[in-house]
Amino acid sequence: MDLDVLHLSTGDLGAGAARGAFWLHQALLRTGVQSRMLVLRKASADPTILGPRRGLSKVLSAAVPLVDGLPVRLYAGRDRTAFFSTAWWPTRVGRLIERLQPRLLNLHWVGAGFLAPEDLASVRCPIVWTLRDMWPLTGGCHYAGDCTRFHGGCGACPQLGSTSEWDLSRWMHARKRKAWARQQIVLVAVSQWMAACAHQSGVFPDARVVVIPNALDEAVFRPLDKRLAREVLGLDPERPLILFGAINPTVDKRKGGAYLQAALQQLDRSSLPDPQLLIFGATAGQSGVHFGSDARYLGYVHDDRLLALVYSAADVTLVPSTEEAFGKTAMESMACGTPVVSFDIGGLKDIVDHQLNGYRARAFEPGDLAAGIRWVLEDGERWLRLSENARHKVLQRFTFDLQAGRYRALYQECLAVGGLEQAHGP
Repeated sequence: MDLDVLHLSTGDLGAGAARGAFWLHQALLRTGVQSRMLVLRKASADPTILGPRRGLSKVLSAAVPLVDGLPVRLYAGRDRTAFFSTAWWPTRVGRLIERLQPRLLNLHWVGAGFLAPEDLASVRCPIVWTLRDMWPLTGGCHYAGDCTRFHGGCGACPQLGSTSEWDLSRWMHARKRKAWARQQIVLVAVSQWMAACAHQSGVFPDARVVVIPNALDEAVFRPLDKRLAREVLGLDPERPLILFGAINPTVDKRKGGAYLQAALQQLDRSSLPDPQLLIFGATAGQSGVHFGSDARYLGYVHDDRLLALVYSAADVTLVPSTEEAFGKTAMESMACGTPVVSFDIGGLKDIVDHQLNGYRARAFEPGDLAAGIRWVLEDGERWLRLSENARHKVLQRFTFDLQAGRYRALYQECLAVGGLEQAHGP
């Protein structure tokens, strides 16, 4: 059965969700699938990525997220660090899908105004939605935190600072349910935690949920000589090196920068003398958290091979996120043989195996994060075992070949079911 897949993603490069969609697209192309991506913001020169490249269309696309955020400003008590997509402005995405005529549509991260719920109402091909955060399941937030109101119909949204049951979140939740009620959308969760969230959502009360984790190119993300990596990056070859990655920890508190800061302050310097913190994804001015004058900032690392060099230079990678649909940073680090210390939450449970390839600290306890750092680094033979296990876990679970095979099988199943439904009628 011929496979012609169109992926929808707000971007093709940049943050983890966009990179995850782009990597899947590339993995499918390698297996012979006719795969295209339709994006709001195109950063690559890849001809299979369809999106605005220049002129007025690119200027207008850059304004879409600003317009999308306007209704949220009506809520003076809103959480200004939380990300909330309203999708209130009409888009042309539905017409573009019709014009491109894919046999199957795979949605990814489509927030910031790229996709309105009503855009899917006219889609006649099978739809697969890869859940890269919680937005498809909620009334607008991308991560719900402790709130469980998305299990029903939202309203009185804590992120909006709202006490009204009939607020923006309830309106958005109702729009999604109405627009997608007649569509047979198969949800792909990137972790067991995301699957559990999907089963609880009032937007998709009866949807089929399949778990297919993220993946990477293990030939790019691989262990490199640590001493050489540090020499290239201008880092001290002897000091214990702790790595942390987050594009904007000031805005995205979910990445746990404050917990990392507290953990570093609680490190026992007698057993771990003179450690250095290396930060990628942000500059000193963007971090928003004071990690000390000795912290080294690399800024955003655009090249995957350079990023593999960064992971290989480190002794341990810290992923102190408070919510994580998957945890691509953890997966990338482990592929490079660098153990990970994280909280015992979310999608990270599927990646980090406690004291086998890293350390899962008790949720939101900086002291246990510090204990995890010390445990990983204090014994050289243990570190080597953790490093080998980390690489092995990625090769067994998170390669492009495995991921592409799982998606191909799901696509073929969806097309077969869709063909039967068309043959027999509604």
